[in-house]
Amino acid sequence: MPNIIRGFGFDILISFLAMLIGTILGFGLGVGQVSPQRYVRVTSRYLSQLFRNAPWLVILFFCVYLLPYEIHVFSHTIQLPGWVKGVFGLSFPVMGNVSEVVRGGIQSLPSGQWEAAASLGLTRKQTMRFCIVPQALRRMAAPWMNTYAILMMSTPLVSIVGVEDCVTLASSALAALANPALMMPVYGLILVLFFAYCAPIAVLTKRLERRFR
Repeated sequence: MPNIIRGFGFDILISFLAMLIGTILGFGLGVGQVSPQRYVRVTSRYLSQLFRNAPWLVILFFCVYLLPYEIHVFSHTIQLPGWVKGVFGLSFPVMGNVSEVVRGGIQSLPSGQWEAAASLGLTRKQTMRFCIVPQALRRMAAPWMNTYAILMMSTPLVSIVGVEDCVTLASSALAALANPALMMPVYGLILVLFFAYCAPIAVLTKRLERRFR
């Protein structure tokens, strides 16, 4: 049990890092989707749809096998272990989903907000920074949290590429004990851990949806 709980904590760490990277990249893509420049808008839209609709496991395999095991920067060597590749593999689908969340939040605001900002002489950048984005963030909060919950439930995928998360450690423990009767309790424990972590997120998401409706 201690090893499984430790592996579950590693899953949480992976979800935090992947969500952070995916949110930063996805926010930029989401803003790009509403850009007045056509090539920026079209490129951002295609990238968002590509990573949003591609299977997470396929993207994960691409990152695991295409990224090098180490990067040489001048005289330094930076190692890229499997879990780092797993973080990048999960962050790209998150990026696509967050991009759609940002685009939807921005476009959900009435056009009068843009017109009011223009009447004050604000540039587009100032309008986005001081007027549009602060209002859209409240509408983005609930779907953003829902995206994180989906990401967290997808973190066991990294076990397929050799990352020692809770599923990998559970499988190793079952193989060492060689007792089939323990399979249901062990995987039941993993199910309880994920439910206990993700259920409050789902409840909070629904509360935010009702609050900002």
